[in-house]
Amino acid sequence: QVQLVESGGGLVQAGGSLRLSCAASGRTFSSYYMSWFRQAPGKEREFVSAINWNDGRTYYADSVKGRFTISRDNAKNTVYLQMNSLKPEDTAVYYCAARTSYSGSAYFLAAWYDYWGQGTQVTVSS
Repeated sequence: QVQLVESGGGLVQAGGSLRLSCAASGRTFSSYYMSWFRQAPGKEREFVSAINWNDGRTYYADSVKGRFTISRDNAKNTVYLQMNSLKPEDTAVYYCAARTSYSGSAYFLAAWYDYWGQGTQVTVSS
């Protein structure tokens, strides 16, 4: 079993920055992709960003491209999401996800992932 624990959420003014962290633990952790999704009240969970754990390739939703940066620390089994130039529409619960099965490439689909964190709230005030 794999556990994912997010941290770093909070309240920030528009234009500010936050850095989210997601630490993975459990049985020998070997991930194919790790990603961030978010869910605002009354909306479906949406893809934010993903990183291939092995080669470091990154992917972003158009809505965050140029403002958010995903990165990883393999030694710490941790993935980060640096969020800059935050907007009120970025307000949501942010979830970390991991896929451990080495097949496919549907990194933008929530159903593709094997494990999820509990989520961390990000609130951006105008």
